[in-house]
Amino acid sequence: MTDIEYAPAPETVPVEIAARYGLFIDGHFVAPRSGKYRVTTNPATEQPLTEVAEANAKDVDLAVASARKALKPWMKLSASARAQFLFRIARRIQERSRELAVLETLDSGKPIKESRDDDLPLVAQHFFHHAGWCDKLAYAFPGAKLEPVGVCGQVIPWNFPLLMLAWKIAPALACGNTVVLKPAETTPLTALRLAEIFDECGLPPGVVNIITGGPEAGKALIAHDGLDKVAFTGSTEVGKAIAATLAGTGRKLTLELGGKSPHIIFADAAIDQAIEGVVSGIWFNQGEVCCAGSRLFVEERILHTFIERLKARMQTLRVGDPMDKNTDVGAINSKEQLERIQHFIKLGAAEGATQFECGGALPTKGYFCRPCLFTNVQPSHTIAREEIFGPVLSVMSFRTPEEAIQRANNTNYGLSAGVWTEKGAKALEMAARLKAGVIWLNTFNRFDPSAPFGGYRESGFGREGGRQGLRAYLKVDGR
Repeated sequence: MTDIEYAPAPETVPVEIAARYGLFIDGHFVAPRSGKYRVTTNPATEQPLTEVAEANAKDVDLAVASARKALKPWMKLSASARAQFLFRIARRIQERSRELAVLETLDSGKPIKESRDDDLPLVAQHFFHHAGWCDKLAYAFPGAKLEPVGVCGQVIPWNFPLLMLAWKIAPALACGNTVVLKPAETTPLTALRLAEIFDECGLPPGVVNIITGGPEAGKALIAHDGLDKVAFTGSTEVGKAIAATLAGTGRKLTLELGGKSPHIIFADAAIDQAIEGVVSGIWFNQGEVCCAGSRLFVEERILHTFIERLKARMQTLRVGDPMDKNTDVGAINSKEQLERIQHFIKLGAAEGATQFECGGALPTKGYFCRPCLFTNVQPSHTIAREEIFGPVLSVMSFRTPEEAIQRANNTNYGLSAGVWTEKGAKALEMAARLKAGVIWLNTFNRFDPSAPFGGYRESGFGREGGRQGLRAYLKVDGR
């Protein structure tokens, strides 16, 4: 069989990017009080895209004050009127989805087909879904007295910039809150573009404020005493620091943190489908996914066959230009993240695991990493314990369901898990005993706005999505 040659098929939708972006405060783009700007770079080319404002504590003060001023009018607005705004935003996202997808890929490095076909439809769905809840909150919590929490500070990561924004802003607005959101410093562009959409849709000034910048801006926002709630998605280390900062303040907090998720394959599973599930579980979005199935557990009697077929499937993955519609694995988001991934790959080999990676030349420019897997991995190995946040899979085996449960739960995390088996009773038994917030059966990395998402232990607390996600943005009976 000869290798298939794919002609380059770059996305051609033109996207305008300004030379410089300010902060979105009180319905306007304004220059930062700091006077500083940060260059945001295309990770696939290492070329600068634009300059983005660096907020400081004074900018955060202005954004929080704007959100506070807008809170009472937004709370008093009828539920159906709030729903109209959210429906309008959702429709405009759909209308501009190709533009937003291109911007997301340029800024983050993820393949255009993932931005276009996976992320953007879900972004619109979250606004549609929560628009529908605006006038139905009383049915979500029957008999309870409901109030908005108030002013919400939200900090989102760089792996799913626009989707994480939707997960946080949509329920907050549906419940009558106002927002100050800070995107990650390496991926601010789609949040700023969405600010333009908010303005197009007539969202009242101050209801959503977007401040950009690095750790200084994030720390100032998290610690601001004008907030009523903080929502954070990111690393466990930073999440712990945020929890310490907010301890004793009385402010509500939800944290969605890291993971080291188990992916369990039984011998009776549909092997071809399971292999595709593993591919999606670890190499989707370059493995830069908090719930990535980075620990693969395969029943011992099919281990060799499964791994050989998985290796063959790996060789078909196309690594390269994220703007090429044929690309499966794009660029790592930053040089720092690539160096972190490379550190763990070297550590895996040094600790005695056996590495296998897909072939093919990598682009000479940009931050690229070949998808790889490690066999002969022991539970004590660093690559089996620590979150890598990259396209690195650790493979282990098990003999019995009891051993699979014990090994899967042997982690400080508890975000997600996956199980593949043809036996329904076995699947339900495994799901009941796995210590994870989200458990997929015969699939992986499937998301829906009506389903709650979140973890336990060092993967955080609180839920986003579904009825449970609304609870985080409401005072129910005064609490």
